[in-house]
Amino acid sequence: MSGTGDETKGEFPANPEDPEYPEYAERVLAVAELIPAGRVMTYGDVAEWLRDEERPDGLVAKDGGGRREGGPRQVGRVMALYGAAVPWWRVVRADGRLLPGSELRALAHYRDEGTPLRTAPHAAEDHIPRLDMRRARWDGRPEGGDALPDGGAVP
Repeated sequence: MSGTGDETKGEFPANPEDPEYPEYAERVLAVAELIPAGRVMTYGDVAEWLRDEERPDGLVAKDGGGRREGGPRQVGRVMALYGAAVPWWRVVRADGRLLPGSELRALAHYRDEGTPLRTAPHAAEDHIPRLDMRRARWDGRPEGGDALPDGGAVP
């Protein structure tokens, strides 16, 4: 993506203030809104959720509906452009590092919600805690299911 927002090339609109989001962006944002307070999903978890979700026509879109619709990078792009409309701090990097440039805002949200954190490694220059992905990762179950025991991706 060039970042120009050329919709003829399948890119997101150049104006992120536009209230009409692309269909894929709406789906990403809808998943972000489902994540319970104190829990997180990785960009890859969200992409997998969207690939596996049941489509309105009753078919399961295992391959993005015949084409690769989006992976972790596309989810990250949606969150960068439109994430302010949802709890953006709940869609995270798989390594648990906080979003560069937004670490302190995200950290305040995590502390307010009781999201499990780990102390920063001694070698870390920024001394910012990381998410405890084994405990914070949400498995996608509506009842707020436990984090996956191995810290793995959504089944």
